[in-house]
Amino acid sequence: MIPAGRTRFSVILPAFNEAGHLAKNIAETAAVMNALGESYELIIVDDCSQDNTAEIIRGLERQHANVRGVVLNENQGKGHALRAGCNVARGELVFFLDADLELHPKQFPLFLELMHRHQADVVIGSKRHPDSVLDYPWRRRVMSTVYFFLVKILFGLPVRDTQTGIKLFRREVLAVAFPKMLVKKYAFDLELLVLANHYHYRIAEAPVEVHYKAKLGHIRPRDVFKIWWDTMAVFYRLYILHYYDKKGMRGRDQG
Repeated sequence: MIPAGRTRFSVILPAFNEAGHLAKNIAETAAVMNALGESYELIIVDDCSQDNTAEIIRGLERQHANVRGVVLNENQGKGHALRAGCNVARGELVFFLDADLELHPKQFPLFLELMHRHQADVVIGSKRHPDSVLDYPWRRRVMSTVYFFLVKILFGLPVRDTQTGIKLFRREVLAVAFPKMLVKKYAFDLELLVLANHYHYRIAEAPVEVHYKAKLGHIRPRDVFKIWWDTMAVFYRLYILHYYDKKGMRGRDQG
């Protein structure tokens, strides 16, 4: 899990039915990473797409030495895809970025600056940051606000948004958290940040610029129930079972 390597940055991009614009988005991401002037890899994880995303990824691997592909045979959710990408990542610092570029990688330098300024182990994008610029449907804003208050009441996390898809981690955080994580889909981000906070890693928030890209489908009542169920499962494991405190766990203060 999270093998060691000498690459400075790994960018994990989960993709589902992104064939139409994946090549363009990878080119834009590569341009941002090239400007940083350090070694990097772009790991695209195809979450069992129904279009030819996997074929596009293989083509990008042939064209770009920095691109690596992971093709999953079963769709188990974005969290599972991120974990699959991290399992082969070699970077000292790991970015999460949605392949649709609703959140553009041009924001990466700010994340790195904030990580240095705050001596943080994790930097997360926050739609609720006062400096964020949002092109975002009101329905999604309402759902985000409701979920924020639920998470605040249950976990008291020192953040205002757990679900925004752009994040930066020191690899140690992922190596410590992943062995205990059980959520693969709806509350993956929440469980990861709950564990980072629980193990005393420092989390900073960054403003984001969001350009909403409408996709097919919408959040159904059963999806809302699954989000709630996964969230309560994390609460149960943290406070009732004390599952995350079992042997083998360590964090910033545990050595």
